[in-house]
Amino acid sequence: MRLFHAIGHALTLTGTMTWQILWALIFGFAAASVIQALVRRSTIVRRLGDDRPRTIALATGFGIASSSCSYAAVALARTLYRQGASLSAAMAFEIASTNLVVELGVVLAVLIGWQFTAAEFVGGPIMIVLVAVAFRLFVRDRLLREARTQANRGRAGSMEGHAAMDMSIAASGSLWRRLRARGALTSVSQIFVMEWAAVIRDIAVGLLLAGAVGAWVPTGFWRDLFVSNHPLAEKFVGPLIGPIVSVLSSVCSVGNVPLAAVLWTRGIGFGGVVAFVFADLIILPILVIYRKYYGTRTAFVIFGTFYLSMVVAAFLVELIFGGLGIIPSTHRAHVVNIAVRWNYTSFLDIVAILVALVLCFVFVRSGALPMLREMGGEPMPSDESATTVAPTE
Repeated sequence: MRLFHAIGHALTLTGTMTWQILWALIFGFAAASVIQALVRRSTIVRRLGDDRPRTIALATGFGIASSSCSYAAVALARTLYRQGASLSAAMAFEIASTNLVVELGVVLAVLIGWQFTAAEFVGGPIMIVLVAVAFRLFVRDRLLREARTQANRGRAGSMEGHAAMDMSIAASGSLWRRLRARGALTSVSQIFVMEWAAVIRDIAVGLLLAGAVGAWVPTGFWRDLFVSNHPLAEKFVGPLIGPIVSVLSSVCSVGNVPLAAVLWTRGIGFGGVVAFVFADLIILPILVIYRKYYGTRTAFVIFGTFYLSMVVAAFLVELIFGGLGIIPSTHRAHVVNIAVRWNYTSFLDIVAILVALVLCFVFVRSGALPMLREMGGEPMPSDESATTVAPTE
């Protein structure tokens, strides 16, 4: 009976969190799909050929507009690299497309507060600058040649087919004109469904893991691990430990946010939670993919550079936010241990589900179902452009 009670408690927490954030996920992905539909892949590729500050800034902007699951972002970054982008620009694109995106910010705000959303959008650019500087100062030409040679071998990772698909709106003209063009809704629906198909596993695993951790792991374990009883030491230890916990959990993209919420409610410091969320690009399965894509030495360089940059970025964010006095004073999450009831959240969930159903209907009617079977796919040759899916209404 104790076992069933423990499982029931974990599933209840998982169900509660799912209901509370469902509208945020759907609306966040819908908004991100509109942005992605307006950005053509060919525009991205031809502007990222060096590591100048302007190019890194463009890569960051394109990454935000090309919001994607972590696996697809990593695959797309390799595709850009093979087509002529610099490794620094490809990595900036990769970081931005997973850590500086609409859906992540919305879910963070709903789960644990706007301060964490702000922390992502302040810490993300800091991390990108640190990675770009480190690559310029310490990565030698020989290693870059080895990385490009390995990348051009086209070894398969994950979500290759998804990364190769260009579902942007084909029409020309202003943004408003393109959004009103024939096929625009189809493009948005295809991106929306494909993004959900790419991340649904990680979201589900993240919610289940968050429910299990919230129900079964005692608060004392986390407080001891992050030395939360020593506030000054925690400011340094938290950013160091947070990414390691994320690596071991192996949950990426938006899926690691529910567990971040549980860690916050267990008394973990602000910087530690921020660093945990940053670390979706160095989880164990993605480290294996880096080795396939760029070779063993470059994979170690990427891991070390990413890890150190996210530690420093999280520490600086906590320092800045602490100085401004905007770090939450209480360790509460808006969804943990809250019963499902009829309120504005339930209303928003219903509206969001209806929006999702409409987009799914348009997706199916457009004849795009075969795209789901092609998500794994094979890496495209380096001299080919991304697959273009012609929208039909």
